[in-house]
Amino acid sequence: MSTEPIKALLEQAFPDAAELRVIDRGGGDHLEVQVTDASLQGLSLIDQHRRVNDVLGPLVKDGTIHELRIKTRGTPES
Repeated sequence: MSTEPIKALLEQAFPDAAELRVIDRGGGDHLEVQVTDASLQGLSLIDQHRRVNDVLGPLVKDGTIHELRIKTRGTPES
């Protein structure tokens, strides 16, 4: 699977992200996502990852994504 549809889903969920990357780690179904967004500021790492999982969870459940690595960071709002 191309990473573009996944990136588009994340861009909808995090439209003001300072950083948003989807990296194919193998086979198109082993992915790493990196999200840096002000909306994550002040959230625990678990809650930050939950926000990403809320978006991509259905793709993990249906097997489209087999492995998902999540790296998140909040940024102070300007």
